[in-house]
Amino acid sequence: MTVDFKTLSQILPLIADAKHPILLRGRHGIGKSAVVYQFAQSLGLPIVERRASQMTEGDLLGLPELISYEDSVEKEINDYIRASGGEAPSDVKAGNVTSFCPPDWFARACAEPVALFLDEVDRATLEVRQGIFELCDSRKLAGNTLHPDTIIFAAVNGGVHSGAASYQVGEMDPAELDRYTVFDVSPTVDDWLDWANGSVNSVILDFIRNNPEHLEHNDDPEPNKVYPSRRSWVRFGEASDGLIEPGNSSQTIYALGSAYLGFEAAVAFNDFVADYSKIVTIEDVLDKGMLPELDINGHCNLIKKFENSPRLAAALNEKELENLANYVLTLPSEALMSMWSVIGAGFTDNVVAMHSFETPSGDTLANHLVRVLSGDDVTEAKV
Repeated sequence: MTVDFKTLSQILPLIADAKHPILLRGRHGIGKSAVVYQFAQSLGLPIVERRASQMTEGDLLGLPELISYEDSVEKEINDYIRASGGEAPSDVKAGNVTSFCPPDWFARACAEPVALFLDEVDRATLEVRQGIFELCDSRKLAGNTLHPDTIIFAAVNGGVHSGAASYQVGEMDPAELDRYTVFDVSPTVDDWLDWANGSVNSVILDFIRNNPEHLEHNDDPEPNKVYPSRRSWVRFGEASDGLIEPGNSSQTIYALGSAYLGFEAAVAFNDFVADYSKIVTIEDVLDKGMLPELDINGHCNLIKKFENSPRLAAALNEKELENLANYVLTLPSEALMSMWSVIGAGFTDNVVAMHSFETPSGDTLANHLVRVLSGDDVTEAKV
């Protein structure tokens, strides 16, 4: 089962209270790191992040240092055994033993509460992953114990999502996964739009609202081909800051788009910017009662937006139903059946209301549909 960000935000506090390690699995660029940072911020925890893919055993365990036997764990154990009446090994007489000195990031996670974020775990070496295995299992490494309120997060690109096989990552065996609470993350388009609102160019947000299929590539990728992702849209917006204005398409925007998003998304976005003033949205129809004068391709594009939107999956109010019905009355036969199919797949009460909606001629919308599709094409407009 996959979870979106809204659901995940409701579940994470429960697991965090139990201090169980949390593993987020999903495609690159969907915002897994952002989820960890936002959740840590909500708890008031500083983030300690390490890329497991770049770590060696020394980066994880630390390096050995010489210490006095009098200060060693071995002496404490021997003293305890003797105090309990047992026979302990002989004390070290040479004077010094070695102990691992933890790296600074782990020492901090042991000394104070933090959100310890280990990214790209499935790209790490086997030796590093075995160390992380022990850390998640016992909250200890080389004799050092995490602070009781430190929370462990990990993230990987592998998992059960489409395209997982295209990542060059190591498989995580059942024992390794059993040390985590595992979430396969699949955020919705609205998750990203909510997160990006106010920080990403509004024209980009409008483009994604109207063309959600271009937010990211969900199918198996072709080798060496550039595809859009949630991360790449943010970076494209940063690089093109000041260039993107309604109606201002350019070769520069197209070139930047191709570099960040790939050819298909770049072409679609550049065309969208050029025709921005002509773009008709679902809100224009449902909320404003607009009856756009479009060619067949324009109607098909608008119908596709209705299909991808959640608006028809919920109950529409009386005014929204009236506006939708009046738009349906303007559709040519080539587009009418497609629109009716989209409506039929939505909220049942909307479908019932649309069937019985009275047209200006006094007929029902259902009968209008039958007449148009049978060839008696009488297009009605709102009086």
